[in-house]
Amino acid sequence: MKVCIAEKPSVARDIAEVLGARQRKDGYYEGNGYQVTWTFGHFCTLKEPHDYVPGWKTWSLYDLPIIPSHFGIKLITDRGVEKQFNTIATLIRDCEEVINCGDAGQEGELIQRWVLLKAQCTAPVKRLWISSLTEQAIREGFASLKEASRYDNLYAAGSARAIGDWLLGMNATRLFTKKFAEGKAVLSIGRVQTPTLAMIVARQKEINAFVAEEYWELKTIYRKTEFTATIERIRQQDRAAKGLEYLQQHPFEITAFERKEGKEGNPRLFDLTALQVEANKKYAFSADETLKHIQNLYEKKLVTYPRVDTTYLSEDLHPKIEGILRDMTPYANLTAPVLAHPIPKLKSVFDDKKVTDHHAIIPTGMYPENLQLDEKRIYDLVARRFIAAFYPECKVANTTVLGKAGQVEFKVTGKEILEPGWKEVYANDAPSEEEKEEKEKVLPVFEVGESGPHTPRIHKGKTTAPKPYTEATLLRAMETAGKQVEDEEMRELLKDNGIGRPSTRANIIETLFRRKYIEKRKKNIFATQTGIDLIDTIQNELLKSPELTGAWERKLRLIEKGEYAMETFKQELIVMVTELTQEVKNNAARSISIVPLKTPDPAPKKPRAPKEIPAVGTLQCPKCKQHPLKKGNTAYGCANFAACGFKVPFEFEGKKLTDKQLVELITKGKTGGKKGVQFNSDFQLSGNAGD
Repeated sequence: MKVCIAEKPSVARDIAEVLGARQRKDGYYEGNGYQVTWTFGHFCTLKEPHDYVPGWKTWSLYDLPIIPSHFGIKLITDRGVEKQFNTIATLIRDCEEVINCGDAGQEGELIQRWVLLKAQCTAPVKRLWISSLTEQAIREGFASLKEASRYDNLYAAGSARAIGDWLLGMNATRLFTKKFAEGKAVLSIGRVQTPTLAMIVARQKEINAFVAEEYWELKTIYRKTEFTATIERIRQQDRAAKGLEYLQQHPFEITAFERKEGKEGNPRLFDLTALQVEANKKYAFSADETLKHIQNLYEKKLVTYPRVDTTYLSEDLHPKIEGILRDMTPYANLTAPVLAHPIPKLKSVFDDKKVTDHHAIIPTGMYPENLQLDEKRIYDLVARRFIAAFYPECKVANTTVLGKAGQVEFKVTGKEILEPGWKEVYANDAPSEEEKEEKEKVLPVFEVGESGPHTPRIHKGKTTAPKPYTEATLLRAMETAGKQVEDEEMRELLKDNGIGRPSTRANIIETLFRRKYIEKRKKNIFATQTGIDLIDTIQNELLKSPELTGAWERKLRLIEKGEYAMETFKQELIVMVTELTQEVKNNAARSISIVPLKTPDPAPKKPRAPKEIPAVGTLQCPKCKQHPLKKGNTAYGCANFAACGFKVPFEFEGKKLTDKQLVELITKGKTGGKKGVQFNSDFQLSGNAGD
């Protein structure tokens, strides 16, 4: 018997269906020579300090640094985890081969390897490595299973990351808490969390220290076109007035006219960070919300694996692109111009050198139905970006006109879209603030040497403070280790030195909110006084420098490639933690208190409208998640009942279920109350669902 271990029950069900393992058992599926079981999140974790030395349970400066002679793992204390782990361990003990079907990434590899290690697996292990959960992808994956040893470096990188985070987080958090915190406050320090906070605090200080200054600019209108003087901004109003008087005495003359045709390259396909940035700009979604939505779309087989940091596709995908575009029937009007010609093998899209374990996020071609509004929005971003990648480039004409009045030089620039190309895909979108500022500006044709009267004026303005971070700009800053980079090619080169990984950055930002080190005002992120105090207290640059943290991240990527030793990375961190501990112990203490977030005075409460309960018939089947529910004579059932088999009766054990209870059952799997009802793992009703 071969045992397959998936990362969650829904994926196990899909794999079992493809393999023909359709007999449901307690904690696994069986059939056709396979047993398909699952984990759900992390089952194992690194041991805590007191697991090595009981005395380390108490936080004390004298015990620091805490550095175990070796690192061990333990099972998470949770009844559900323990039960499912025992099922996995029993299956592994009697099998001929294990197939690791975990999430095809570093974290997924770590989760599964730790489970196999804890279960003392001695059977040979193969690896299923796929980029989508469609039936075709699963079949192709099982037809070309990989040797588990091929991913040893990936596991080593995951282990090094976990140990590094443990060493630094465990020691530095205890160190700063015992040295500087007031009362029972905990000062959380992290390898990625702290430099991220440091970037926000640095921006906050720039904003706080900013003093607005007035300035004056000279402008003039010639032939209904406004020109701006190229001299430095004028800081005194009387000088501006003298400048205006000077301009009024001289005619305006055109000194240069240049019109260049150029192209605006197609937007890159999405990696996770770029998708989170776009969703934050367009819909104000947090990074965490976007990650949840795109993960749901992946599990619904609508998009490929999302936790990626590349914007390229592997070259062997080129023959499949036409089929995916043809299957995207809701976008037929947009795909038709692309499908009218052979799909170009663009270097900006296909590049094996830029793809490692996974490619950019693209649709699978499966029909998107029964999606929630926010999922639809994320799917639409991915779908349109995919289509736009194969459209012609946008052709533009950029015009620069120079002129002068006396000795004062002026300039104006304009842009005209000649052929929209890929911008046709976004023709119906409302323009963003940036696009409004850069809207098409068609300039008249000027002749060099022409001259005539003009209307000069003084424009008064004020300098503006640096913009606070939004989640979009913070994600970009994390990706480039704090460097302000607009060019996409340069961003690609800096990704190896970014802080955090695409899959972890959302959680880092959420942790900072949870710790009350940062707060959100509308879309903007600000450091709280606690966050500022914490960064001011940390003198060691290694802890708070994005560039130095980016260098650690690069070493982890080198471990993943087999170009750097995990043990070397660990020893470097041990040296750093030891030096940090001695340094902080010798520092003068200054206390930091946790400052509660400031909340505005509450507005008068409006009476709440009663919460609207959705009609049961509008809900999606919770079992197959593919079809809506339909009302029958005695029950609601899946519209595809013949294949799915799901139904929920109007009555249970002689008691009629209310519409509210039916909705709770379908959406949450159980109803509230001590005498509630719930679905078991086979979607059969049982009683006593209360907590």
